[in-house]
Amino acid sequence: MSAGVSPRGVILTGFMGVGKTTVGQKLAQRLGWIFRDLDEVVEDKYGKSAGAIFAEHGETEFRSMETVALQGLLDENDSGHGQGVVIALGGGAITLPRNRDVIERSGALTILLEAPLEELKRRVGLDAKTRPLAASDQAFTQLFVKRQADYHLIRHRVQTVDKTIEQVAAELESVLAAATKPEVVQ
Repeated sequence: MSAGVSPRGVILTGFMGVGKTTVGQKLAQRLGWIFRDLDEVVEDKYGKSAGAIFAEHGETEFRSMETVALQGLLDENDSGHGQGVVIALGGGAITLPRNRDVIERSGALTILLEAPLEELKRRVGLDAKTRPLAASDQAFTQLFVKRQADYHLIRHRVQTVDKTIEQVAAELESVLAAATKPEVVQ
């Protein structure tokens, strides 16, 4: 996205437990935009929880479903309804180049939410029922480390640790404003 162009979409990404959904809802409220959680969209579209999809079809199939849902959300946003959208991705969605391409083409601004590994473990509580990739401490840590290379591709970042939801949303709003500020040509 070039500076000076106001996106009609903000994509929040980051590891599980970082607060994408909670903060995304607050940001959308502050902006007067629509909020969509990609995992919920997939679950609604296919009539099964993410955990059930993982168990029945595996992660590869879930990621394919996720890409279809993401493209649909971004296409819907491009349809010109005039209202922006804040989309909270699942923690692994941004690791797929095809999803990064879909987002890039949409012109949405992607922002990585971050928190230290130990804080994320505390927040998630290693609940394999609702978070299929959080089955064990070791698996959680390995997945966190594995995803860092993809997360480092994201230019805009906001730390969530030791901040209220309101503080993080305000910081996200500032990142959005700065990213869309016209460049000064001298």
